[in-house]
Amino acid sequence: MIGTDDAFDMYESLRSGLPTATFPAVSRIGNDLGDTTAHYDAYILDAFGVLNRGETAIAGAVERMRMLRKLGKRLVVLTNAASYTRTEVLAKYHRLGFDFEASEVVSSRDVAFSALPPLPEGQVWAAAAAPNDDFSDAPDAVQISHLGDDTDLLDNAGGFLLLSSDGWTEAKTALLKEALQKKPRPLVVANPDLVAPREEGLSVEPGLIAHEITQDMRNPTVFFGKPHGNAFRAALARLEGIAPQRIAMVGDTLHTDVLGGAAAGIGTILITGHGLFRGHDVASYIAQSEIRPDWIVTTT
Repeated sequence: MIGTDDAFDMYESLRSGLPTATFPAVSRIGNDLGDTTAHYDAYILDAFGVLNRGETAIAGAVERMRMLRKLGKRLVVLTNAASYTRTEVLAKYHRLGFDFEASEVVSSRDVAFSALPPLPEGQVWAAAAAPNDDFSDAPDAVQISHLGDDTDLLDNAGGFLLLSSDGWTEAKTALLKEALQKKPRPLVVANPDLVAPREEGLSVEPGLIAHEITQDMRNPTVFFGKPHGNAFRAALARLEGIAPQRIAMVGDTLHTDVLGGAAAGIGTILITGHGLFRGHDVASYIAQSEIRPDWIVTTT
């Protein structure tokens, strides 16, 4: 597992490849999202650190979503969790007690699958994915195979797709890096997160694997998901008719949620009690990064 300071430093080291944005001079302070409702008509919600931590719903989050709906607020979940199909993601939220509809969920996996660059005819994408992933939600014309330990795919795949870090090892990182050095091919990262908050701590995510592979390389790499504009455009398309200043991105990270939301021209709310900054004084990280949210609240 990786610590908060290490994760923050890694995000900072990658700033040149992240979006740019302007931020407020000061942040408003609140206890929970209920303190922000006079300012926003819609909320784009990160999942990990806002709705859940691993496979556990955050205390009070289900009730908070119900309260927001009663106030007439529009909700969209924007998640970088690319290990699951939208059907599986929705089933997970329902299992945790949330009532989101399919139209209210946008995943970086959806965004990536809708915009995969074309490969030469007959070539396949080799995917780092969860073992039971059948890629049934991919476009019909796209062929995807599990990378696993398949050395033939390392040599012959038309491109590589990082969906999940499940079962991934440093040895696999080294093998994929070597394969791309020998023969550069597209690398698509459908989860740009470096880490994710889980019950036991912060887990390594595909974004970190991608940066380890491509450092000091010029391999063509495309990221889909927060903080990049492709993810926010997909989420905002679900909120047509609402002015950007009346929409807030709610998340637990500065470099993905707050930076991405600010770059998209919407409000930002940082939740500090459950995700990356749980147990830490977020003020020092804001001062170092100069990424400042419109609101800082403790819990959902």
